[in-house]
Amino acid sequence: MLDNALYQRLIDEADLGDLFAGLPSKYAALRPLLDGRAEAGSESIARLLLKNLGCSVQVQVQIDGVGRVDLLIDGWIVVECDSRAHHAGWEAQERDRLRDLLLAERGYVVIRPTASMIFSDPELLRRAVHGLRSSAAVRR
Repeated sequence: MLDNALYQRLIDEADLGDLFAGLPSKYAALRPLLDGRAEAGSESIARLLLKNLGCSVQVQVQIDGVGRVDLLIDGWIVVECDSRAHHAGWEAQERDRLRDLLLAERGYVVIRPTASMIFSDPELLRRAVHGLRSSAAVRR
């Protein structure tokens, strides 16, 4: 929630300082984990989960000819955290698939978990990325 509040500019760094000053000290370890570029809570959960897996995670990366992607993992896996609000309807589905094809054309692998999947079974995303990373290592 704090990532998204930063993204929407509902709070700023000074507000975070006040917030964390009012919390028990054990929560101070969370502050460096915040990233105000996350547009949704599902992106924050995915980012932290994949960092914990040991992945290099870039947030809101601009890719030429495609546009911005939610997460770029290890420089080649794109994770798009889709929600019903922004990806419903056939036009949105076609736009997403076109982006996936453009990314594949550039050598990226795209996985598109829904926000619901990330919240209800985050371990599935971890296993999926682990599987991709493992298969790439075997191919090398």
